[in-house]
Amino acid sequence: MVTQEQSLSESLNAKVIGSGEEVIILAHGYGGDQSIWDKILPHLAQRHRVLVFDWSFAGAVKDPNLFDPVKYSSYDAFADDLIALVEEMSLKSTVFIGHSMSGMIGCIASVKRPELFKRLILIAASPRYLNSDDYEGGFSSSDIEQIFSNIESNFHKWASSFAGLVVDANDPLSVDKFGKCLTRMRPEVALAVAKTIFHCDECDTLEKVVTPCTIIQPSKDAAAPVSVAYYMQKKIKAKSTVEIVETNGHFPQLTEHLQLLDVLDRVLGF
Repeated sequence: MVTQEQSLSESLNAKVIGSGEEVIILAHGYGGDQSIWDKILPHLAQRHRVLVFDWSFAGAVKDPNLFDPVKYSSYDAFADDLIALVEEMSLKSTVFIGHSMSGMIGCIASVKRPELFKRLILIAASPRYLNSDDYEGGFSSSDIEQIFSNIESNFHKWASSFAGLVVDANDPLSVDKFGKCLTRMRPEVALAVAKTIFHCDECDTLEKVVTPCTIIQPSKDAAAPVSVAYYMQKKIKAKSTVEIVETNGHFPQLTEHLQLLDVLDRVLGF
């Protein structure tokens, strides 16, 4: 029996919600899935068409063979998936909102196909997580190796600890939400994606970005220091601005969604 191969949009659980002329793309980060946007999606969908989807590594993706660790050993393959998804769904001149690793994926995609994106909104994004003498990425090489070791030795224990570290511990419901998303990932996939993220260095990509950018940075983020946001603003070729959201943790869409929506409405012209 011949089985029909799924389209990329079906494989990534992609759907467009809402109505309006403008199209917004919401792209989640490591350990998440599209449910990470649940608190802000209804508001955005009142005025815009909003594309949500799950990256190939997400636990919500049904096909376990969709994620290939060799293929996705850099952000480029994710950027190619994003471009293919936008084309498959016949979208143009979109506003791309990328959280964490998706921020840089959106930057790469915009360099490859600038006509597909009219604005980039980068939430808690970083081009590089490794510290150096002249750059504060947030992690030393020993920190990163310890993360890899903990994922390998006891993924579920690490996931619970990591969720409490990167989501405001004063918001236990949000910690639990992200923790459940994270533990739905297969451990070997979680390790492979973590290696892609922590080994990345996309600083040079920033100088090629010609799409206007808004960088939204939590004020106290264990994964990306505030200095990274201003580093990105300085390096990005296009006009860019920094907006600071007063919150602890890496997930303002979970812990300070109303403050985040105020920023998004201002940026989007409402």
